[in-house]
Amino acid sequence: MRVVAVDYGSARTGVAVSDPTGTLARPVGVIERAGTEAGLERLVELIANEGAERVVVGMPLTLRGERGEQARETERFVAALRRVLDVPVEGFDERFTTDLAEQDPGNRNLPPDARAAAHLLTSYLSWSSRGAE
Repeated sequence: MRVVAVDYGSARTGVAVSDPTGTLARPVGVIERAGTEAGLERLVELIANEGAERVVVGMPLTLRGERGEQARETERFVAALRRVLDVPVEGFDERFTTDLAEQDPGNRNLPPDARAAAHLLTSYLSWSSRGAE
């Protein structure tokens, strides 16, 4: 199953995609202002072009696992995506993915947002392969 991961941010949103087997994640790039109508259209087009069967959006929970303002904004974004996509969209805990992306020595030529989305997707794929769906 091909999965697209989205690391949402109001300014820049990182995107990563899995291989067709849902095993490997690769960063795709960044969508500017994905929460706007134009940004959402670009994201939907990218998701369709990648042939995604599922979209995972990183939920920025606090260290305690609580939902702050950023998480509530992300939930609104997830709701908007669900209205315009024909594939399942789900939230997934993204704590530490940005830190991991910043520490990752590989792929330095890619934006940190795209690397964070790849780390998010790798975590999701690992979690889902354990039968936690």
